[in-house]
Amino acid sequence: MDNTSLLTWMAWTGPTVLFFLYIFGSIAAMGVWEYVSPGGSPRRGVFGLDTTRGDRLFITHLGTCFIFLGWLGFFGTPLWGGLIIAILWAIFVFRYV
Repeated sequence: MDNTSLLTWMAWTGPTVLFFLYIFGSIAAMGVWEYVSPGGSPRRGVFGLDTTRGDRLFITHLGTCFIFLGWLGFFGTPLWGGLIIAILWAIFVFRYV
């Protein structure tokens, strides 16, 4: 098995690479944030859940996936509208959830 076959299992397009860089980058940024300012204690938000920073990041990622899938299902490409909604979702989750 040569080294190039390890990367052929998935269609590595530019948007795919950016997506994975975003996921890994946001998790790394959350780790740095927790290291610099530890103790992201749980708080109760508008959904009535006690959430920490990591929980809110997970909720943001999960919601973003559904936003983009919904956008693709209803409107197709380009995804700029879905991106705007996803950013607004992330702001909402980190501020109010």
